[in-house]
Amino acid sequence: MAELCGLGAAASLRGDAEEPKQGSVLFLGGNEVKSSAVVKYSSAPPQAAFAWLQEKTDLKLPPANWLRESAKLGPAGTTVLGNNKKSTPFSSFGMAYDFIDSIGNDVDVVSDSENIKKLLKIPYSKSHVSMAVHRIGRTLLLDELDIQELFMRSSQTGDWTWLKEFYQRLIDQKWQRKKKSKEHWYQKAILSKFLYYSINGDGAAQPVPSSSKQHEEGAVPGESDEAGRASWPAPFEMPSSLSEDPGASNQGLKNDFVRNILWTFEDIHMLVGSNMPIFGGGRYPAVSLRLRDNNKPINVLTGIDYWLDNLICNVPELVMCFHVNGIVQKYEMIKTEDIPNLENSNFSTKVIKDIAQNILSFLKSNCTKEGHTYWLFKASGSDIVKLYDLTTLCEETEDKYQNPFTMPVAILLYKVACNMMLKKNQNKKHYGTIRTLLLNCLKLLDNGRHPQIIASANFMLSELFQLDEPKKEDNTDFPINGNSDESYSEEEEEMPDSDENGSYSNSSDPPDDNKAVAIIKSVGELSVPEKYKSVHRIRPSCAFPVCHGAEERCRLVLSYVLEGLKSVDSSVKKESDLPAADPSTPIPLKYEDESTSGGPECLEKQMALFLDKMGSFQKDKHSSQSGMIPGSWQYKMKLQLILKSSKAYYVLSDAAMILQKYGRALRYIKLALQCHDTYCCLSASMLPEVLVFLCQCLTLCGDIQLMLAQNANNRAAYLEEYNYQTKEDQEILHSLHRESSCQVFAWATDLSTDLECQLSVSCKCYEAAYEILLFSNLKKQNPEQHIQVLKRMGNIRNEIGVFYMNQAAAVQSERVVSKNVSTTEQQLWKKSFSCFEKGIQNFEAIDDATNAALLLCNTGRLMRICAQAHCAAEGDFKREFSPEEALYYNKAIDYYLKALRSLGKREMHPAVWDSVNWELSTTYFTMATLQQDYAPLSRKAQEQIEKEVSEAMMKSLKYCDVDTVSPRQPLCQYRAATIHHRLASMYHSCLRNQVGDEHLRKQHRILADLHYSKAVRLFQLLKDAPCELLRVQLERVAFAEFQMASQNSSAGKLKTLFGALDIMAKTKCAFQLIRKELAAESEQISKGESNAESISPNESSTALNKEEVVKLLSIFESRMSFLLLQSIKLLTSTKKKTGGVNEEEVTLKTNKQVYSLLLRATANKSVTLLERIEVILNLLEQLSQNSEASSGGIQ
Repeated sequence: MAELCGLGAAASLRGDAEEPKQGSVLFLGGNEVKSSAVVKYSSAPPQAAFAWLQEKTDLKLPPANWLRESAKLGPAGTTVLGNNKKSTPFSSFGMAYDFIDSIGNDVDVVSDSENIKKLLKIPYSKSHVSMAVHRIGRTLLLDELDIQELFMRSSQTGDWTWLKEFYQRLIDQKWQRKKKSKEHWYQKAILSKFLYYSINGDGAAQPVPSSSKQHEEGAVPGESDEAGRASWPAPFEMPSSLSEDPGASNQGLKNDFVRNILWTFEDIHMLVGSNMPIFGGGRYPAVSLRLRDNNKPINVLTGIDYWLDNLICNVPELVMCFHVNGIVQKYEMIKTEDIPNLENSNFSTKVIKDIAQNILSFLKSNCTKEGHTYWLFKASGSDIVKLYDLTTLCEETEDKYQNPFTMPVAILLYKVACNMMLKKNQNKKHYGTIRTLLLNCLKLLDNGRHPQIIASANFMLSELFQLDEPKKEDNTDFPINGNSDESYSEEEEEMPDSDENGSYSNSSDPPDDNKAVAIIKSVGELSVPEKYKSVHRIRPSCAFPVCHGAEERCRLVLSYVLEGLKSVDSSVKKESDLPAADPSTPIPLKYEDESTSGGPECLEKQMALFLDKMGSFQKDKHSSQSGMIPGSWQYKMKLQLILKSSKAYYVLSDAAMILQKYGRALRYIKLALQCHDTYCCLSASMLPEVLVFLCQCLTLCGDIQLMLAQNANNRAAYLEEYNYQTKEDQEILHSLHRESSCQVFAWATDLSTDLECQLSVSCKCYEAAYEILLFSNLKKQNPEQHIQVLKRMGNIRNEIGVFYMNQAAAVQSERVVSKNVSTTEQQLWKKSFSCFEKGIQNFEAIDDATNAALLLCNTGRLMRICAQAHCAAEGDFKREFSPEEALYYNKAIDYYLKALRSLGKREMHPAVWDSVNWELSTTYFTMATLQQDYAPLSRKAQEQIEKEVSEAMMKSLKYCDVDTVSPRQPLCQYRAATIHHRLASMYHSCLRNQVGDEHLRKQHRILADLHYSKAVRLFQLLKDAPCELLRVQLERVAFAEFQMASQNSSAGKLKTLFGALDIMAKTKCAFQLIRKELAAESEQISKGESNAESISPNESSTALNKEEVVKLLSIFESRMSFLLLQSIKLLTSTKKKTGGVNEEEVTLKTNKQVYSLLLRATANKSVTLLERIEVILNLLEQLSQNSEASSGGIQ
């Protein structure tokens, strides 16, 4: 047997677990019983050696120290009851309060050791058993329910009459109080004196005052009765202590055991209270001391008693003192493991183990409802054990407070939930358990009597639903089960009623069974191994409700918060100056028209006031309008509840935002900010996390206002959503209005119909959030929040900048041509520029190069709008490209180049990079085009202008990416082709107008030819620009004609002519595209009137094309006619000179034929455009065949 070390050492604090003491494993008669005990708390002094009394010592004589308080005996010393001190009715609750960590989870049973022993002796004993059983999680609390004491009290006070009537009707119709015999009190007194002698040490009987004798003979029974009665609290009418502090142990429920021991018996874990005195000394490290009458043999019940006491306290030996008529005879030492084998006291430890397991299974299977008081009862001499649900019986009397266990159970449920809440982050699977504990606690409480616990429990219920993190729907943290409100009830299945399994039958066989929850028909069944093995798995956690989505989760939270607020408000005395609001009347939500709101200027003032208030938290003392005292539980609880509701409304707003229900989102964020306003009014100082949360609210409010601005077309629907209110929201708002006017954030949450106002409000929200982070020094602690706010500020400033820029463009388009730039336009430019500038600073502060580049790009666009405004001011008459235009275009170019520098390289953000390049190319192109078309000849020389145009066009080409495959590629190709065409035209024009400098002329000729050929190549890549391709080719022909005019030799002219005709032949692809388009159009028209109507928009666009085509076709025909005629003339003259038949004759013949056909075709005015193109294509086909055949000869 392992030795027990330091069992008696006093623990410094109750509830502080000591180092585990060694357990013992007993092997008795082949039956193995595992038992180990750990002393969790001990108030006993160090173990003292007991005195061996001399033989013939007379125990009837009291020792000198008798009934004087003794540390060595603990509570056993203050009463004649000795170590069999009567249990107090709530002893298990006192232990549970002290070891709250173990309750509901690790421990199966909490009880006094006397109750445990009584239960395990049921099959051996005829005496009655009466115990109250309560369930908290998987833990059962067992307390003696002394029916006799109870009914004595009932006779005096009238309480418990319902139980007395029930007891007399169903159980013991001839009930009367049974008095304890004189022999009983004599034995108790002898034992008490023996213990005092054993600690006195001298063994001599010393006389004591006569008052003690009176105490012994007369006062003893009375004292015991009185003590028993006094320990029962009255029904709870006025639990004043409770309303002040739910954390305190209430109702005098103290843990007054000398030792609290965590006893593991087989697989059963029990928290047991024991007052047994333990002695040491000599070779015995720990012994228990017993007194026996030598004339009476030890029976089984006594043997089990001694054995269990030693097991529970882990005492290895028992010292037995035998006496005859109070005269000490002898001492005997017995090892604990030998007790079951004593003569006349043989019992099987295996059977005791089976009894323990069966009773626990029976109770766990049937005591399923938390908060209910169950009564385990066995009548004296009966074999039947019954279990009743007293709570259900009590409810029939319509007052649950008639049950004195109601409050201790409610408090314990609350304490266990509190304790688990402290650890909730470690193990979320306990949320279901916590919720069930709290719901069952609330069922037992009355709002008028216990507002603090109700408010606190509701707050804890709301805390179980996490709002500050994304909820994984249908996650596996919680078992999914609907009936979580009940408790851990294991689906309340009935066990089959057969010989193999014990009967939990509710059968009405005996007439008194119908009220019992369950019955053990014979105590003998308890000795059968696994007779009552429960088929019900005790789940450690209960079902947590599965919330489908954030809204449902928040609504649950708000329902708990509202109950909590009602509790707090009902406990605060109503003051006469409170606003007389009716919770059933909706509180109107302010809806202002922009005409009355005063616009952005008014916003500035409201913002300044708000920030001033936010900064004043360190200075001002805030007070409640309702008269709550700062620091009171109502004050603290209301603050927590308000903050929780604010968070719930924030999450609801965020969820509505995701669903694009922006009116609803604004309503919820308004409620969140109203909660926050009330919090600010009550709170003397602001915690950093609360300020960070306020920043999040303001940021979300800014997002919502921005979305409302961007979706103005749905304004009516949003207004309807915004004005809707649930009854719950109204009641919460009513509670808020008890403390505050809730108008501090009105500037941010009103729904405006003015776009500029909405954008301004959005910007102010972000600015307010930024200011809070700034003056609270929270920037460094919350870098992510800081970045988000700055990013949003940059974004909203971009939005406002674009809004003003578009307004400026609209004003410009409405302005009469030639009128000067208006002041309005200039003001809008300044506002827009200022917004872009601030936005760029915001993005640069957080190193967001991409967004900074986009804002620089928008600033460039603003500069171009300024340039266009100055261009329009000139009018078209004698229009020249002005210096102002050049200034603004160059500024725009600077901003675009800054944007590219900000990005650094294309890989940073290809889409933005390409966009900036395109805008830059466009700006250069526009500037060059305007300089070319409206040359500022009054200020600059032609050569200077041409040089500038050429440079700008080349830069535009540089930023125009024709090679990268992207949706913009065709645009880039068209732009590049146009640039080459314009440059070619410019050099062509220079060549025509230039005289002198032959070197320069040659250079211009080469450049013109180069750009024309590049333009043709690019236009040929595009399938939708046939007219442009045709125009370029015609210009090339004109360029050839111009060259031919300056040539003198026939051979040179002929060569140029053939080159021009070759260009003509190459326009075939352009005509084929035109034919295809015209054919498709005529096909659509021929389909009928209805179809014609549907394609009318396309028709109109093609009609413009047609005019262009007709114009170009006429030029083409005339130039072709001219070239063919010239070639015929030249070829004829050369033929006369040379004579003979060669390739030139074939060419001459073909050209004459083509010329003849062309003349006929142009003469016929009745042919359609399509037919004319068909003729041209036919003629070009002939020409190209001839040129291929004769190209060798001409070479």
